[in-house]
Amino acid sequence: MLKRGTVAALLAFGTSVCAQVAPTATDAAAYRGLFAAALRGDSAEIATLAAAGTDVKVRDSYGRTPLHVAAFAGQHAAMRALAKAGVDPNALESDRYDIVTIAAVAGDVPTLDVALAVGGRATNVTSRYDGTALIAAAHLGHEDVVRRLIRAGAPLDHVNNLGWTALIESIVLGDGGPRHLATLTALVEAGASVNIPDRGGATPLALAKAHGFREMVVVLERAGAR
Repeated sequence: MLKRGTVAALLAFGTSVCAQVAPTATDAAAYRGLFAAALRGDSAEIATLAAAGTDVKVRDSYGRTPLHVAAFAGQHAAMRALAKAGVDPNALESDRYDIVTIAAVAGDVPTLDVALAVGGRATNVTSRYDGTALIAAAHLGHEDVVRRLIRAGAPLDHVNNLGWTALIESIVLGDGGPRHLATLTALVEAGASVNIPDRGGATPLALAKAHGFREMVVVLERAGAR
């Protein structure tokens, strides 16, 4: 049984877990230099500015690097040019998101592939919840992203500061439908533990049963969940 108040907590968490703040129109209008080039995908201008000695460690008012901005905009050539110029591919912005997690939350596999190719790590601990890109993607049911992150070495059993693993999030923050079922299945097939409980002691199997997610229950039981 879920403890009293758990459902309310889940609903509140679900509205904020992906609280990434992309550049606003006001931000975009104020951008100059590397930021403006990143937003419009101008890799040639990025190379020119870097060669001229422009500070590649620059941040905007929300702690974003130009590489964060390029990732939010899906500007792949700009991402490559910025990384080549020396912008840190594992930098965290004010909400502690990196470019890998930005792409993961968006469900954007091409941008994720570029983020990983330029040096972004799937192992980074990100967000105010001390989570990972894998946890964020599992929460949202982004199966393709989950599988890509698994191949990139994302930690399968990382526990965030809410006491949840990626597998647990695919249950408690999912809808039990095809996307979240496929996500949970991908995690199980990759070897994620099916018996790490949440902070209240509820196992993934107990959580799936409590939510009435019968297909998830079958997958978990077949994997040895207790």
